Amino acid sequence: MTRPYICPNCGHRTSDHDRNAGFSRRPKGCEKCGFAFLFELLDDYYPAPDAAFFVCDAKGRLIGCGRNSFAFTGLEEEAVIGQDVGQALGLQFSNGDDPVKKVLEWGVRALEVPVQVSGERDQAAAAKADIFPAYDEDEGGLLLVLTPEK
Repeated sequence: MTRPYICPNCGHRTSDHDRNAGFSRRPKGCEKCGFAFLFELLDDYYPAPDAAFFVCDAKGRLIGCGRNSFAFTGLEEEAVIGQDVGQALGLQFSNGDDPVKKVLEWGVRALEVPVQVSGERDQAAAAKADIFPAYDEDEGGLLLVLTPEK
């Protein structure tokens, strides 16, 4: 059975039987842009062309900013690496819930969650958040995809 994967850096989609590179335990990297690892998706998922990608560790700290992250938030990757994703991006979820925490704790996806994103802006922008847990045996983490609302 092949599994779908997506690169958080360039959004390139691929599918394969195994999440590791060859016989090693090293995770697969992106064949298009060379990013160090891919995220496995349980179902088919196609982000919008203007979606912004962010990768977090198991504690919700940013470890990578991918495609469209600067264009949407105005934040440079070097300025936010290691910071809590909610604080760094100024995430405000409509019902006061914290889906990032829920995804990290339960290992479940959260799709199309309404959110306000401030980043470097004075005024928050409306977006939909798709949050995917890392399906790995290591430390975990998550992929956050923010799609700006029109």
